[in-house]
Amino acid sequence: MVDVLCVPFPVLQSSPSLSFKPRLRPLIPPLRRRLHLKSNPLLFPLFSSSPSFFKLPPRCSSSPMPLQLSSLSQDRLLYSRAYWVTKTIIAWNVDVVEGSCYLYASKVAALSVTDNGIQGHDLEIKLEEDRSGLHPYVIEKFPHIRDYKAFKLPPVLDAKNLVKCQLAVAEFNSQGKCRNATGLQLPGVLDELFSYDGPLGAFYSAEAVSLCLWAPTAQAVYAHIYKDPVGGSPLEIIPLEETNGVWSTKGPKSWEGCYYMYEVSVYHPSTLHIEKCYANDPYARGLSADGKRTLFVNLHADDLKPEGWNELADMKSDILSFSDISIYELHIRDFSANDDTVNADFRGGYMAFTLKDSAGVLHLKKLSKAGITHVHLLPTFQFAAVDDEKENWKYVDSKILEKLPPDSAEQQEKITAIQDDDAYNWGYNPVLWGVPKGSYSSDPNGPCRIVEFRKMIQALTHIGLRVVLDVVYNHLHANGPFDKDSVLDKIVPGYYLRRNTDGFIENSTCVNNTASEHYMVERLIVDDLLSWAINYKVDGFRFDLMGHIMKRTMVKAKDALCSLTKERGGVDGSRIYIYGEGWDFGEVAKNGCGINASQFNICGTGIGSFNDRIRDAMLGGSPFGPPLQQGFVTGLLLEPNGHDHGTKDVEKAMLASAKDHIQVGLAANLRDFVLTDFEGKERKGSEVLCYGGTPVGYALCPTETVNYVSAHDNETLFDIISLKTPVGISVEDRCRMNHFATSIIALTQGIPFFHAGDEMLRSKSLDRDSYNSGDWFNRLDFTYNSNNWGVGLPPKQKNENSWPLIQPRLADPSFKPQRSHILAAVENFTDVLRIRNEYGSTTPVHQVSLASL
Repeated sequence: MVDVLCVPFPVLQSSPSLSFKPRLRPLIPPLRRRLHLKSNPLLFPLFSSSPSFFKLPPRCSSSPMPLQLSSLSQDRLLYSRAYWVTKTIIAWNVDVVEGSCYLYASKVAALSVTDNGIQGHDLEIKLEEDRSGLHPYVIEKFPHIRDYKAFKLPPVLDAKNLVKCQLAVAEFNSQGKCRNATGLQLPGVLDELFSYDGPLGAFYSAEAVSLCLWAPTAQAVYAHIYKDPVGGSPLEIIPLEETNGVWSTKGPKSWEGCYYMYEVSVYHPSTLHIEKCYANDPYARGLSADGKRTLFVNLHADDLKPEGWNELADMKSDILSFSDISIYELHIRDFSANDDTVNADFRGGYMAFTLKDSAGVLHLKKLSKAGITHVHLLPTFQFAAVDDEKENWKYVDSKILEKLPPDSAEQQEKITAIQDDDAYNWGYNPVLWGVPKGSYSSDPNGPCRIVEFRKMIQALTHIGLRVVLDVVYNHLHANGPFDKDSVLDKIVPGYYLRRNTDGFIENSTCVNNTASEHYMVERLIVDDLLSWAINYKVDGFRFDLMGHIMKRTMVKAKDALCSLTKERGGVDGSRIYIYGEGWDFGEVAKNGCGINASQFNICGTGIGSFNDRIRDAMLGGSPFGPPLQQGFVTGLLLEPNGHDHGTKDVEKAMLASAKDHIQVGLAANLRDFVLTDFEGKERKGSEVLCYGGTPVGYALCPTETVNYVSAHDNETLFDIISLKTPVGISVEDRCRMNHFATSIIALTQGIPFFHAGDEMLRSKSLDRDSYNSGDWFNRLDFTYNSNNWGVGLPPKQKNENSWPLIQPRLADPSFKPQRSHILAAVENFTDVLRIRNEYGSTTPVHQVSLASL
């Protein structure tokens, strides 16, 4: 989400005291003596792949009696401070001078820590320090552990079976006392031993259906096959067979149209137990309502394709150059939830886009004719926080809300009382990336959502608009073995989610950061993008918090998409544009987890990133600064609002600096663009500085910059202008400022990006974060009768500190635009788009470069 600064909040895995589930844990007697494996290789068959070895029943997931922990007991193993980075190397940040280190394994997860060491193990291996340190390729993959010590394992170790066990390392002093013990993080060794490029998911032939699941740490995997989307007993339970970490089975053609779930028996580091996890297929392409089960669905089946679907690629509007792109950001529910010209059954869903003459469709046609080329849809994959079953939604009677004063707190009280049970959420709560969201379809069960999603894409194509999907690969909504919305962390615990040096999940993106630096995470992302491009003929992707994804992943994704042709995939991949948020923060900042896809790193790839410099220079301050701080468009120096910006000389300097930032933005934020700055000096874009010395210009070609002044995050453009400008100016002046801002963005080089409603003076009643504020605060009116200003104080949780500023503005009727203002704004906006469209670039996509400017 653009510019949401999320403060990590506690989740079960972020605190050992919270994440440990107390249970009775009988200890297995330790082996009589430590096994120095270098001298005793005959003991390796203990970890052979015999059929009976991993078919032990999983341990009970609850216990009536809590286990009392000591400082040297079970809680030590909740940490995973050591890294198994290659088959023969464990990295651990300990100094062993006169003592010793050992690796321990238990196939039934019975390890416990005492002063004398780790008990309950089936195997103990002495580790020898490798004085040469970690190999450079290990440091490149895991730069945050570059200073860790390297400990060698025997090269003949049966590592492929050992990773299925509970594992721990312990350090002893010279007297044999245990000084330190911890669990292990396994992604390094899993990538080395089990990286896989073969088939995954469900596959269909004329005679059979096949399943393939990557789960190298699992001890057993079963597929539960169901006839119905919910309830009932399985038709059958099928054991899968493992080959090098991939579990597979083949079933009859009759499975198609049925549902399935995986049962995975696997050690989970968050509970310290072998858990029996029930999960959907990570490669699911269909679901039942709320993702209760995975649907067996063949996306290539003719009955799932709208008429003319196979020819849709030939009907796409022509894009000669990515520089010709103009993007309109839209939320699916916002588009039609309050549109009375849409059939009630279609409102808020995919099918609303298929109508010929609804108010919303007519507006999109107007924008398309003027020059908007792409509609960016906020998340459309299966996300949490909105029930797929419409009968479970709760509502507030809008007629009651309409009668309340424009500055009343009652509206937000009624909306927030049901906000977790209504039909609204932006959707940045990923559960499964590869399936359309069920709540936007007429029927969340079966293939209906697939057909309707395709009809939406087809309808937008017919009016000349290409479609961008908002993809959220940087985090997942849930983790652990029990949460109904957890998927990947049930299949291969501790692999898909990025963990800190203590072994707990990183939450800098809000919650459950994913780790694209791991091979199979990267592969899943690329495969998912290809599926959307091929199976839904999507034209672009916007990456949420792209800076938390590795640059290598982004480049690999771009190359994979670009390789698609109408003959190979049914789409022209060279016309697929990708861009995202290149913010550099959290554990990935300054390449902390590898070279990430931040603004400065991504330049030169042709991938776009949002330009916050021009936004802040135009509006003033930043989304996290003082709310009244003004900028170039909002009246800095010339229309003072009473905020203390400093002396007049300071304000003049701020305004002059803002103009330089805008100049660089007008030139697509190119780092080598030369301008004459406010001091009369010639400078390159990279030599104009902001944000504590950060260069303003960073792009190498225009299409690497996405210029914007507002987006779904933070206040709308009209709202922020209404907040930052002096109370005494006229609504006409505010409308002109709104038009001025959108005009600057429209006429820049690079890619202009507009939030839906910018062109209609859209208001959210000054809500700064409307992700869960319901239809009421997010309303769009394509009849142009209202811009939604003054519908009550915005929700308390995110806005209460600003209520003293907000309330008098909402209460003042002179702030509210009339229909004539909205109509004029739409006309002005489309006029500027026509100018851009008429005089835009005609350079072919493959020739767009700095040299072509």
